[in-house]
Amino acid sequence: MILEEFDPTPTAVINPDMIVQPIPDFPDVTVSCFSEKLFANVLRFFEPVQIGTVHSAVGLNPIYAVTYKGERFAFYQSYVGEPKCINDYEDIIAMGSRTLILLGNCGVLDSAIQDCGIIIPTKAIRDEGCSYHYAPASDMIDVNIRYTDLFKEVLREAGYPFVEGITWTTDACYRETREKVQRRRNQGAVCVEMECAGMQALCNFRGTDFFQFFYAGDNLDHSDWQPRSLSGDVCLDDKSKIALLAFELGLKIKEQRRKQ
Repeated sequence: MILEEFDPTPTAVINPDMIVQPIPDFPDVTVSCFSEKLFANVLRFFEPVQIGTVHSAVGLNPIYAVTYKGERFAFYQSYVGEPKCINDYEDIIAMGSRTLILLGNCGVLDSAIQDCGIIIPTKAIRDEGCSYHYAPASDMIDVNIRYTDLFKEVLREAGYPFVEGITWTTDACYRETREKVQRRRNQGAVCVEMECAGMQALCNFRGTDFFQFFYAGDNLDHSDWQPRSLSGDVCLDDKSKIALLAFELGLKIKEQRRKQ
């Protein structure tokens, strides 16, 4: 099968360092989210300084340096769907990023998970294509290999409950059929999204650190689809507070590194 043709060779015909240049003093922790409205709302908390740009046919994607509680972070908006999400971060790794904290919306496969509830994935079902270019074929990939305990500290200190479980990474959101939903539930999945498996595989392949968490959106565990807070402008203040948890995790990562 083509999906089993993983090539571990680190260099390809086209490589990110042919497209972008390293950025001096790139922040050691990068934070990213998917929602345009959430990104814009969180950006208003800071005095951002643009330090780079990802170029593609769909336009320019700026990368900012922001300061949170005295610490400097990179902050940019990721695109939904693995190919663009991965390609942008490939370029950003080449610019100098070594740690990415990524947060985004997900659909839930368990109606007991509250709207905007926080989910920490432990494994990702690889029902997509990009991860197979970065890791040997398998049904699942371990995710959040580092920093889960630190993030749980953040959530406890902030008073946020959370759910841990397997996520289903798909690249065809309009093909989440009832049969597939049930099959993924039987595999242990509690949520569904479109990037986690590939992003973890990328970061493993490139030797960079990766942590992703979700805030629950639409509910697939019902006879009818329930959008709940899927729309970007719904519960925006709550989502913005959740986004700041990524920066709180970043502070703990920086503190941990200083002690090592």
